[in-house]
Amino acid sequence: METERVTRIDSRSMAAILLDVDGVFHVSGRPIDGAGDAVRRLREDGHRLRFVTNNTTSSRADLAEDLRALGVQLDDEELETTPRAAARTLAGKRVLALTMAAIRPELEGVELVGDDADAVLLGGADETDEPNRVFSYMNLARAFAELEAGADLYCLHKNRWWQTSRGPLLDSGAFIAGLEYAAGVEATVLGKPSPAFFGAALDALDADPERTWMVGDDLEADVAGAKGCGLRTILVRTGKFREQALEEALVKPDAVVDSLGDVPGFLARSS
Repeated sequence: METERVTRIDSRSMAAILLDVDGVFHVSGRPIDGAGDAVRRLREDGHRLRFVTNNTTSSRADLAEDLRALGVQLDDEELETTPRAAARTLAGKRVLALTMAAIRPELEGVELVGDDADAVLLGGADETDEPNRVFSYMNLARAFAELEAGADLYCLHKNRWWQTSRGPLLDSGAFIAGLEYAAGVEATVLGKPSPAFFGAALDALDADPERTWMVGDDLEADVAGAKGCGLRTILVRTGKFREQALEEALVKPDAVVDSLGDVPGFLARSS
């Protein structure tokens, strides 16, 4: 079932498509039906694709391999990730990084330190016990001390929660909000919904915002973030989708479909 929110647009001009990953292709690694075939059909129809993810727990190579295991054909370079965004922004700086260990090699050009930092960087949580160590009281207190000494606060994303096979789980946005409150600062978000993150994805595709669709399951990071940058948006009813949240959202998607598998057909019928 499809619910259209605005007048249909000529899909032939919408050559670029940004695709969220978690909640669109899988939930806790469990594939969402039809996602791999949808990517194949979108490519066959001539759309340029970029996979844009706020995942902060795996390297880009591992993320690409995980998607290929789900039947999605892509090159590693087609993934736009938050650690790469952090590396661009924080290159040359001394950074106290509270992140999952797997992404630290992605922070090329960043000097990772334990004190006297220029910046504090927070990543996201995952479903293992590693967040218990990364976001321990001792580490958060260390981050607070660095902020009090003048360090800037950055985060890979500011998600409050994400959808897993066990249900919603608390994400690191709660810890970021706590540090903002305690230190009286505001974090710079490096991933979605940051305009810089969307801009980097558009640049990689040489695409204009008004000729690009964003497909995702998150009303804030995907829909509001993309529309704020001038993109058209499609919300999928998978992942963290909640009907009540859609009804209450101040920023509505241009269309709502059941899953990514419905997107190629929607775009074809919109032409």
